[in-house]
Amino acid sequence: MSERLTAYGMRKNVRGKKTSGSTASRAVYPYLYLLPALGFMIFATFIPVVYTLYISLTNYSLYHFQHFDLIGLQNYATIFAGLDLPTFGMVLQWTVLFALFSTGLSFAAGLFLALLLNNQNLPERNLYRTLLIVPWALPGTIMLLAWSGILNPDFGYLNLLLQDLGLSAIPWLNDPLWAKIAVVLVNLWATFPFMMTACLGALQSIPQDLIDAALIDGAGMVARFRNVTLPILLAVILPLLINNFAFQFNNFNVIYLLTTGGPPTSVSSMAGATDILASYTYSLTLTYQRYGLAAAYAVIVFLIIGIVSVTQMKLSHAFEETL
Repeated sequence: MSERLTAYGMRKNVRGKKTSGSTASRAVYPYLYLLPALGFMIFATFIPVVYTLYISLTNYSLYHFQHFDLIGLQNYATIFAGLDLPTFGMVLQWTVLFALFSTGLSFAAGLFLALLLNNQNLPERNLYRTLLIVPWALPGTIMLLAWSGILNPDFGYLNLLLQDLGLSAIPWLNDPLWAKIAVVLVNLWATFPFMMTACLGALQSIPQDLIDAALIDGAGMVARFRNVTLPILLAVILPLLINNFAFQFNNFNVIYLLTTGGPPTSVSSMAGATDILASYTYSLTLTYQRYGLAAAYAVIVFLIIGIVSVTQMKLSHAFEETL
């Protein structure tokens, strides 16, 4: 009898060890699956970030191409307190305004169109939905190059149309103010379909019972939108707005392909009136070969976007899990 109990205990211990071993193996499996993605992120993201930070601490430029030295925070001092301070202030101000206008206007236009398309009684709303999504379906590069031709001050189609109507031509890409307006409007034309689609999906997820309850309580159209639709909509759309702001902050394509950062301005000889931080960093790198200073700008952009995104996510609780 004692021999049987001893054998049973040994089998139980062996089985327990196998179970604990299999449990440990299962706990390791997720990390093994994530390992290729983590390795790719290290080589594609983390190493370039560290290398950019290193270059920002050097005098790497056209005149110090093969042999460059560590100069510490001198590039950052040039940006924040040196000769490049006026340019940095001008470019940063326009970058923030461009991101705010692009995000706010695209959201407002997308929400307005989504509210119209969400009306069940609207005839041919599927046709309108298809037509309004066309700007999103077009290749961005081709679309922006087409707009640069349409807005050309001398032979652009838009100015020719204005002259045929007896109006004076507008210096869309030659005047600093009009160039900024043109950039924002073209970017609005390119980005509102995404916001419209997102808002339309969010509106269709709102329970009809809430709308019916508001109608029974006597709430009007504005009251229903302010107290029922908008709070639920923002809870869904706010993370997209945060991501869209970060994207617009670095929207290099629309600036470079439409205006190449121009027109020139009296504040700086290296930055144009419509240059944002991303396009100005590009010019410093490929046009002026000031690689160390451009790397410092890249680090600053990274920090600004990171701080703004984290702050907005904390204040809005957009990415917190709800039980």
